[in-house]
Amino acid sequence: SAETMRQLYAPFNRNRDRLIVMDIRSAEFTKYAANCMLAVRISFMNEMANLADRLGVDIEHVRRGIGSDPRIGPHFLYAGAGFGGSCFPKDLRALAHTAADHDEPVDILTAAMQVNQRQHHILAGKISRFFDGELAGRTVALWGLAFKANTDDMREAPSLKVIDALTAAGAKVRAYDPVALSNARSIIKDNKNVEFTNSAEAALNGADVLAVITEWLEFRSPNFEDLARKLKAKAIFDGRNLYDTA
Repeated sequence: SAETMRQLYAPFNRNRDRLIVMDIRSAEFTKYAANCMLAVRISFMNEMANLADRLGVDIEHVRRGIGSDPRIGPHFLYAGAGFGGSCFPKDLRALAHTAADHDEPVDILTAAMQVNQRQHHILAGKISRFFDGELAGRTVALWGLAFKANTDDMREAPSLKVIDALTAAGAKVRAYDPVALSNARSIIKDNKNVEFTNSAEAALNGADVLAVITEWLEFRSPNFEDLARKLKAKAIFDGRNLYDTA
């Protein structure tokens, strides 16, 4: 089977051999370990971002600085609202469960999960503090529902935690996503304080503030003067660090 795979992928391996042959258990473990490593990187940056906020440090400068080190590299160093989707949370839990079954501590994996759970509540907490804890009667425009851009996947999406926290505190949410609206509607159908809109512009109607949850390309260059006119409180909560505050 290994030789068959080499023949099949030969046209793609002309510069270097990208095939790694190993036993089945090692291959399965490699898949879990890779996803867990990426999740750990994200949680590390989220933890650094929270500390940076306290210290008056720009986490984007930090990201570019440490990412320039070839030992670290630039990938999966983006602080934000936490990770979701079908792979990272599941694989972290699976490997941690397997470790527990074999009485082997995996403190780093456990910490990554704990950091991510906390991170899902950071953005809603910032919005609440902005209004001195009085969210009742407020309307939040929410851009992005999918757990990441370029997908309609809502599995364990951070937006769900943000929406739950905001609406539980009495706020209303006007939400928009380029492709995930249908899936989001089926999940959030019982929450009467959530309204879905067909455009990012429409989500701003009557909103006090804007929260950006997913890093869709269409959200990256808004008309800030127009946002200032439409948002009653003239505030943006950038959950993906898309905007330069300078």
